[in-house]
Amino acid sequence: MNRYARTIDNNTSIEIIFIHFRFRSLTTAFYRDSMGFLLLFDLTNEQSFLEIRNWIEQLRLHAYCDTPDIVLCGNKADLEDKRVVMEWRAREVAEKHGLVYLETSAATGQNVSRAVESLLDRVMVRMESAVDKAMLPGRRGRPRDLNDVDLTAPSTSNCSCR
Repeated sequence: MNRYARTIDNNTSIEIIFIHFRFRSLTTAFYRDSMGFLLLFDLTNEQSFLEIRNWIEQLRLHAYCDTPDIVLCGNKADLEDKRVVMEWRAREVAEKHGLVYLETSAATGQNVSRAVESLLDRVMVRMESAVDKAMLPGRRGRPRDLNDVDLTAPSTSNCSCR
């Protein structure tokens, strides 16, 4: 298991944890609070490709939210002569699950930065959206705009907290 941490600004840091599929039993503790994932499979290994569906299910089950941001990466793109998973198959799976798909190579660095940046962009959009929603009037901790509320109107709610 490898870790990579990066500070975006004073308030935001990203930690990337690389977990090999053999350590599946340890994974839930690491992705419980995660909002995004790079899901890699080996383009030269059919079994790793077939495991994608299981990993997506696990990520959606145990992640911070039901629909985490996932970038699917077919790794070892530099080993074209050993490839067993065709690009169209991987794109088909990615499209079916609403994922971005990139072919990468850890050996040459092909699309590695692009994959990380793509994931970071998606996570940041999600975080900004959550902050924007939290700032709406009437949300937890935010006062309602009393200028738009008719205080003389009878309450239609049975809730006793008003």
